This record gives sequence, structure tokens and C-alpha cells, in this order.
Amino acid sequence: MFRGNHPAKVDEKGRLKFPSAFKQIVDAANVTQFYVTSTDGKSAEIWPLPEWEKREEQLAESSTMDDAVKKYLNLTSYYGQQVEMDNQARIVLPQILRGTAKLDAEVTVFGMRTYLEVHNREVFERNLQANELTAEDRKAMAAILSRRV
Repeated sequence: MFRGNHPAKVDEKGRLKFPSAFKQIVDAANVTQFYVTSTDGKSAEIWPLPEWEKREEQLAESSTMDDAVKKYLNLTSYYGQQVEMDNQARIVLPQILRGTAKLDAEVTVFGMRTYLEVHNREVFERNLQANELTAEDRKAMAAILSRRV
């Protein structure tokens, strides 16, 4: 399970070195193949291939190809590429995604439970200040966290 924020860099060839905390998780699961994609072109999602395949199965089980599923598949296919981690724990981010999301230097890599999310660090920090939790957000979170499992 991926958690937390780990700063990283994308090199001049578009390679992202996995932060060591996340590398330990994929090593333990024996994963070397990933699907790198986006749903908005503003950040990259790095899915261990087995997790991405589960997502594809969920979509395939949908009885109809509704507009939302088609849009999702169009976006994730447009930005997406299957990649393999090299011996130095690096993966290549798709060029089109590096351009649209500005993933060309300092980035932040967030653990999102089953996948990683990669943002341009400067853009993310600027947006973070503009999108603080509101009182309404805090109420919604309190309601979610107070539910019993």
C-alpha cells in the first residue's frame, strides 16, 4: 500500500527514479511492470500492472460502455503507456504526459493506496495553497471518518 509524499526528480531522458519507500513495496510484491497514465494531463498515475489490470477488469464487467467509461478509457489510453522498471529503479514517463503535466524536473510522488501520483512540485505547492480544506470539507471528512466499518 502506497502512502505519503516523496520528492523526486525526472531526468533529462524522462526517467523517474522510484523513491526508496515505494521501491520496497513493489519489490516485496515482485512488480516490475507498470501502466503510467493520467485522467487529466495534469499529473501522472503510476499503476503496478496487476492493479491496473484489476481496474480494466472492473471496467470490462460494466454491462454497457457508457459515456463515462468511454471517456475514461480514451483519456487513460491517450496518456498511457506500459513501462518496465530498469535495474536502477527508474521508469520512463510518457513524453506526452511529461509535456502536459510539466514533469520535467522536481516532482512530488504521492502514495494513493494502490497507485502513485506524480505532480510537478512547484505547480502542486502553488495549487495546495489555493485549495486549503474548507469548513465544509472538514465536515464531510468528519462524516466519512465517523462511519463504522
